[in-house]
Amino acid sequence: MTITSAQAPTGLNVHEISWSAKGTLIVDGIDLRAPFGKITGLLGPNGSGKTTLLRAVARLSTPDRGVVHLDGTDLAGLRRRELARRLAVVEQHAGTDLDVTVLDVVLLGRTPYRSALQSDSEHDRALALDALRQVRMADFADRKWGTLSGGEQQRVQLARAITQQPSLLVLDEPTNHLDIAHALSLLSLVQRANLTTLAALHDLNLAAMYCDHLVVLRDGRVEASGTAAEVLTPELLRDVYDVHADVGTHPVTGRPLLTFHPPAGGDLG
Repeated sequence: MTITSAQAPTGLNVHEISWSAKGTLIVDGIDLRAPFGKITGLLGPNGSGKTTLLRAVARLSTPDRGVVHLDGTDLAGLRRRELARRLAVVEQHAGTDLDVTVLDVVLLGRTPYRSALQSDSEHDRALALDALRQVRMADFADRKWGTLSGGEQQRVQLARAITQQPSLLVLDEPTNHLDIAHALSLLSLVQRANLTTLAALHDLNLAAMYCDHLVVLRDGRVEASGTAAEVLTPELLRDVYDVHADVGTHPVTGRPLLTFHPPAGGDLG
């Protein structure tokens, strides 16, 4: 099928999203764009509103105001099943008390495509097993979910999201609990997926290495947005993160490479 200009995917567009809790404004009128097929990194110190914004984008919570469009479609107007076919979420904590296998967890990604009484098809299982291979967890398919480490669970949740075949991937600290080798591997996999991706990240050097576009939040508002070279300046790092850093150039990627100064006198506060 030929895609006309009217049908062409446009990525994620967030307009004037606000969300409050108990009278406190957590996210305040945020506008951002995550380009189609690219990784957009959502940065900011703890308490800046990253997770709250991700939950609003993914319709896991209802914002006080604002709209979220994915490829031109208002996500608020979609039924749950249709939303789940377009959007997959990997949260920081995905615990379950159910006695299920790793393969069972990954197959949950096919739920939006099945009726309530329909069992997993061979196609579903093939997609799930391929996703496990991609995240290097194929040998764990028959393992019980509860026996996995936090990092292993995070990789399985990414496999579940891949199996879902979404247009938008929303990741909340996807490298949390991962050692550096698996963090690099996971973000490389996300990069190769060529999906519109919005990912909250703490590691600024990983964000600089893998993200095509960055959005920095501060106190629930957008402080800066652009490429890593445009955003990750010594001035922004000082003002937003209260750290001093030198910004050089990575010898392999050519992207910014941050070197942080230790706090004076070892003072952490």
